[in-house]
Amino acid sequence: MQKLKILDADTLLCQPLNKPCFVVDGLIPAGLSLFCGPQKIGKSWLMLKLCLCVSQGTPFWKIPTTQGGVLYLCLEDTFYRIQDRLFRLTDEASKRLHFAVASCKLTDGLVGQLEDYLKEYPDSRLIVIDTLQKIRTASKKNAYANDYGDISLIKDFADRHALAVVVVHHIRKQKDSDVFNQVSGTTGLTGSADTNFVLEKTNRAGDTAILYATGRDIEYQEFSLRFRDCSWELLERKGQEQLAAAVVPPVLFRVAEFMQDKREWSGTATELLEQLGETDTAPTVITKLLNEYRITFLKDNNLFYDYRRIKAGRRIVLAKGDGVDSGDSDFGIPSKACPADTATPLSEAESGGFF
Repeated sequence: MQKLKILDADTLLCQPLNKPCFVVDGLIPAGLSLFCGPQKIGKSWLMLKLCLCVSQGTPFWKIPTTQGGVLYLCLEDTFYRIQDRLFRLTDEASKRLHFAVASCKLTDGLVGQLEDYLKEYPDSRLIVIDTLQKIRTASKKNAYANDYGDISLIKDFADRHALAVVVVHHIRKQKDSDVFNQVSGTTGLTGSADTNFVLEKTNRAGDTAILYATGRDIEYQEFSLRFRDCSWELLERKGQEQLAAAVVPPVLFRVAEFMQDKREWSGTATELLEQLGETDTAPTVITKLLNEYRITFLKDNNLFYDYRRIKAGRRIVLAKGDGVDSGDSDFGIPSKACPADTATPLSEAESGGFF
């Protein structure tokens, strides 16, 4: 029996380790990526563009790439069809880019074929398999075990050689609030992959789509794309911070701006809205929003929020932080903002369940 390879935490803290290598910076790392979308949406056009960029070392959607050899298994196409696509996409191509239109099945020799390819082309950085279904065989295993087993074979190969393998797959027709749940098959597929992509049209008859990306080594991202002249062009790229900021109600940005030159502020919700010049937000709404975003948006802007009852009535308390939680308040607001002899936190019943 092979002994476990272990590493103690002290060594792990001190030992320099290499970060994952990327073939497309911040988007496609070494390892296994699952690229999914409905049939006929243009996945193969996008994959061919990716292969061209990596083989030539040119930017992909203005994102830097690492140049290297590329193998594209176009298992649903012919060489004539690939040639026609190349005519439409480029005037010249690199000899580093190779194509194959047939291969063994995954459990019947494909990994061995890929190993032989790497021996001949050791500078390879990227392998694209289009599609997953073409390399699978029928199995009597349960669906999850079959999905997990197939993907694990490809992932193990990618990890051993520290290269990126992108596997093209389909999504189901049924819609879901989480696009990654639309991937055809079980969670054994998306759970095993290092990175997952889903390409989905914004309108069935339109030419625009959103590419959703998530993974272990990348932040969640969304790409707005348009299909034009046989190529997916980038309209907008949003990272996790931009997406999070997009869902923050605009009135909270005005609160943050209002507090820029203040150490602390206390007053009613109505008074706050008046000083903000805000006429489209109700007092009950601003109170709810301040409480809802107190540990996300407000904290990120070094602001602390409390909602208290004093002799004059219920009041909002906002205070600038000093980088650390301080004071008697559960929210880190210095106690001088609301002296203990005149202020007490509202009970759950009194606050409408805010606490």
